[in-house]
Amino acid sequence: MANLMNEFPDIEIKQDEPLMKYTYTKTGGPADWLAFPETVNQVKELVDYVREHKMGLTVLGNASNLIVGDGGVDDLTIILTRLNKIEVHDNKVTAQAGASYIATTEAARDNELSGLEFAAGIPGSIGGAIFMNAGAYGGETKNVVSEVTVMLPDGTIKQLTNEELDFGYRHSSIQDNNGIVLDATFTLEPGKYDDIKARMDELNERREAKQPLDLPSCGSVFKRPEGYYAGKLIHDAGLQGYTSGGAQVSIKHAGFIVNIDHGTAADYVNVIHHVQKTVKEKFGVNLETEVRIIGRQD
Repeated sequence: MANLMNEFPDIEIKQDEPLMKYTYTKTGGPADWLAFPETVNQVKELVDYVREHKMGLTVLGNASNLIVGDGGVDDLTIILTRLNKIEVHDNKVTAQAGASYIATTEAARDNELSGLEFAAGIPGSIGGAIFMNAGAYGGETKNVVSEVTVMLPDGTIKQLTNEELDFGYRHSSIQDNNGIVLDATFTLEPGKYDDIKARMDELNERREAKQPLDLPSCGSVFKRPEGYYAGKLIHDAGLQGYTSGGAQVSIKHAGFIVNIDHGTAADYVNVIHHVQKTVKEKFGVNLETEVRIIGRQD
């Protein structure tokens, strides 16, 4: 394989870079190659190269709702956090894929635009939020996004409408077409700064009171089963505090798995499988993961 640092001298690229340095769980083996593009054109150059050389491609944002295998990730991994511009025009906020959702909600607040308050504490990137239709406290990304710019695997760039994104619970069409989100535009309502801030502050206080934000985690691990709450099922199964290696079902919130002592991705996966097995045995409910698990699991 060619040396990608020589192929793309204008893009910061690292070889055999441990992804645990970038994930919220503080786990994950090395990426064969890890690139940090700063422009859409650089993303296209990398996508074209990967396609022409029949390489695998993994795209990450804030790596917050993600578990990267201890064996690492083959071929090329791209982290988009340097594409992080946020612009506001009238009642629209457009944020690049690598911008944090939190920073985007703050830009809306500062411009007295309401609608993104629910996302005030969501730690992911805009690209990740679109990819999985991130939501919290009764709000979902699909309710406020109007269009998204996407790069398809063949390098073409398309504007997708809300309808074309086929949003569902923790789902969008990006998961099906292997596209890369480049930016998203949110159409919001005029509001008052003090009201917007008060709502954001309230939700952040609730989050801090209930969630284990002081420890590394991958966020909410399981999707909400129809008719149930994952956290309550896990709590009722007596699994809070269950530990494998350095990963533990949070004592503060059963829907989270936290890294308490140099946990590995394998530890996280072991806990996930044990929780799924126990909840199925006790309650007959299948817990599906919301968190993405990628890379080599060895």
